[in-house]
Amino acid sequence: MFKPNPIPYQTFTLANTTITVKRVDRVHTTISGNKFYKLKYNLMQAKQQGFNQILSFGGAYSNHIFAVAHACNAYGFDSIGIIRGQELASKSLNPTLQTAQSLGMKLEFISRSDYRNKHTSEFLAQLKVQYPNAYIIPEGGTNQLAVKGCSEILSKEDTQNFDVIVLAVGTGGTIAGIMNTCISDNSNQQVIGFSALNSDYQADDINKLISNNYHNWQLYKDDVFGGYGKYNDELLAFIEGIKQQASIPLEPIYTGKAMYRLQQLLKQGEFKSKRILFIHTGGLQAFEY
Repeated sequence: MFKPNPIPYQTFTLANTTITVKRVDRVHTTISGNKFYKLKYNLMQAKQQGFNQILSFGGAYSNHIFAVAHACNAYGFDSIGIIRGQELASKSLNPTLQTAQSLGMKLEFISRSDYRNKHTSEFLAQLKVQYPNAYIIPEGGTNQLAVKGCSEILSKEDTQNFDVIVLAVGTGGTIAGIMNTCISDNSNQQVIGFSALNSDYQADDINKLISNNYHNWQLYKDDVFGGYGKYNDELLAFIEGIKQQASIPLEPIYTGKAMYRLQQLLKQGEFKSKRILFIHTGGLQAFEY
């Protein structure tokens, strides 16, 4: 279960600085990027515990829902997606949800107010009654098993050959796994996360996922584009430029923003003479290239 493809590296120049990109988006044909690692141990545990259904949460364009549907189809689970936005039930499905449904996922649309309670014990208890055979994975896939999986993204060579690790951050499981690898390898690499959220509390949540204290990291909230899902023509032009220059596809929610913010810091003189590794976490499925 969950055999990864070889992960290629690409090198290009950004703001007169050499950047190496680890193409984790290539780790699997359909279970792309960090989602591969987040789902790996969750599905293994679900199978060991005898569950035949996987239930999780996401929005209409969720990379996580897309990956869950593919993973369950590939490894013999029924899948249930709790989708934010009851109004979507009466509309045509977008390509993300169409694909999930075609792979056998049951889509249940709930109101946005109910969706905000998805993490509460009362809400989860109701789901357990409704779907007693379902193994529940949180939104974005982040839990301790996901962090365990994401700790496998960095290789021993990565912790030895690079000074700075850069990645986009959503729910925080991937960056926590990266830092756990640095801790276990006794590495003091600088880890830089660019959040897709404009949140002042995310760093506290990430610290709870780290196995031990790790001080050499920094999280930048999205105070340039205004928060999750927001972008402009400048960012889209930048993404297209990277594609044309280096044949590296990015998207404007996570990886494109992270690369853009990295460029800003480089132009300000940060990371001089540093060996930089950018982790491409995937998330391309909702965008055409």
